[in-house]
Amino acid sequence: MSSSRKLSYSLAINEALHQMMAADETVFLLGQGVKSPWYVGNTAQGLLETFGDRRVIDTPVSENGITGAAVGAALAGMRPVVVHPRLDFMLYAMDPIINEAANWCYMNGGKASVPLVIWGIINRGGEQAAQHSQALHATFAHVPGLKVVMPSTAYDAKGLLVAAVRDPNPVVFVDDRWLYGAEDAVPEELYEVPLGQGVVRQTGSDLTLVAASFMAQESLKAARDLARERIAVEVIDLRTVKPIDWELVFASVMKTGRLVVADGGWKTCGLAAEIVAMVGENLFAYLKAPVKRVTLPDIPAPASSSLEKAYYPTAETICQAVRQVLNH
Repeated sequence: MSSSRKLSYSLAINEALHQMMAADETVFLLGQGVKSPWYVGNTAQGLLETFGDRRVIDTPVSENGITGAAVGAALAGMRPVVVHPRLDFMLYAMDPIINEAANWCYMNGGKASVPLVIWGIINRGGEQAAQHSQALHATFAHVPGLKVVMPSTAYDAKGLLVAAVRDPNPVVFVDDRWLYGAEDAVPEELYEVPLGQGVVRQTGSDLTLVAASFMAQESLKAARDLARERIAVEVIDLRTVKPIDWELVFASVMKTGRLVVADGGWKTCGLAAEIVAMVGENLFAYLKAPVKRVTLPDIPAPASSSLEKAYYPTAETICQAVRQVLNH
C-alpha cells in the first residue's frame, strides 16, 4: 500500500487518467482542448506526451460527432473518456448520450454494454453568463441507463473516475471547476470509490444537510459555522446522484427529523426536488418540520459580478435555511 499525500482536485483527476491509461490500453481520452490547459485545467497535463495522439485525441468542435464516436468505440470494446470542457455544450450530444449509450444494454438484453465515461465540466462565475454557467446534472440523472457522479474532494475525484472508467455501462462524470484547487490526501495507487455510495462528512443530531459536488463543500463550511451556535448538523455528501444512496439519506433523516438539501442546480425538477420528494414519500412521519431546498433560482445565470453574488448560494445561504427549519 503506497502512502497518501496532498493533491489538488484537478491533479487527482490527472493522476487517475495517467494510471488508468497505463494499466489498460483500451482506455483513451478524446475531446476539445485536451492539449490545452486553458480548456481542461491541468487535468490532462502530460497525457499527450506519455500516451501519444492515438490515445489522447484533441478533436474538432463537434460535441455530437465526438460523443457518437466514443459510443461506437465503447461498443467495439474500448473504454473511452470523452471530455466536454463546458457542460453546457454537452447538449449538442444528447442523441448519442440518451438515445444510444443509455439504451444499448437494455435493448440488447444485457448482451451489449457501453463502457463509456462522459466527462462534463461545470464552469460558473467570472461573468460567463447563461450559456457558459449551467449545471445540468439533474437532466442526465433523469435518464434510465445513465449513472451520474459528482465528486466534491480530490480523493473522490480520483476514486470515482477510476470506478466510472471500469464500469461496464455509461457514466456521466460531472465535476466543477470551482473545486479544481481544493486539496486533500490522495493515495498514490489506483483505488475505487464505489458508485452509488454516499458518505457522512460530519455527524449531527439536529438536522440532515444533503449536498453534492461544490455544494457539499459549502455545506461543510455552513456546518462549522452553525456549530458555533450549538447547532449540530449532519452533512451527507451524495458523491453519486444517480443512483442516490437512499439508505444513507433515510437513516440520517430518521435520526434528525429535519432536512435541508443544497444543490448547485435549478430548483424546479432538480436534484433537491427529487430528494425532498423521496423523503416525503417514505419518511413523512419522521419529519419534525417542513423541508427546505437551497438551489439556484429558476432564472438563467447573470453576466455581472454583482448579480452573480446574489445568484449563487453560499455557506451563509445554507445557514439561513437551516435556521429557518429549526425555528419553524
